[in-house]
Amino acid sequence: MDEHNMLHKANVIASFFAAYPHEQAVAGIANHIRLYWVPRMRAQLILYVQAHGNEGLHELVPDAVATLEAPVIRT
Repeated sequence: MDEHNMLHKANVIASFFAAYPHEQAVAGIANHIRLYWVPRMRAQLILYVQAHGNEGLHELVPDAVATLEAPVIRT
């Protein structure tokens, strides 16, 4: 996925959950990504956060990503 598009999608999800208490917001974001993003997209987001931290991301996204397990990508 295009990196800009990925960041936008993650930020839209975080914006929705931003009104929730922090722990609920983080859990909601992680759950949404776990349920609706394909493994390749999740892996790309995890790698992005590892390399860039919160650069370009809503402040809740890195916290949510930290709770995700890296998916196994089969080639």
